Amino acid sequence: MSVRMYDDIVSSTNRAVQIFNILIGLAYNRQTITYKKLAEIMNFDGAGVFSHPLDHILHWCKDSKLPSLTVLVVNSKSGLPGSGFSTHEDLHAQREKVYAENWYRIIPPTMDELNAAYQKRKT
Repeated sequence: MSVRMYDDIVSSTNRAVQIFNILIGLAYNRQTITYKKLAEIMNFDGAGVFSHPLDHILHWCKDSKLPSLTVLVVNSKSGLPGSGFSTHEDLHAQREKVYAENWYRIIPPTMDELNAAYQKRKT
């Protein structure tokens, strides 16, 4: 049996699974992460590649009636999530809901589940 690597499957959905796992650890520790740091962790060259994977997570969380983990990923200068990943007016409350959720009791979404949530919103 060989070890499978996230780099072996090039897709937004695969990377969304990876990001989901990173974000639940951050939520447990009541932390945020910059796009740049997330890119470093995932061995990406730049931080401008997260729109699609984060959209998958955003829509899965909405469909699952869970707070959106995407509010934890922020711009290093503004400290705010990217456009569309939160409403900045109640950002503190959104983050508190994410921090309060017991993410480790939830079975992480599969690539198929994340893709289904994303595709549902695209149409």
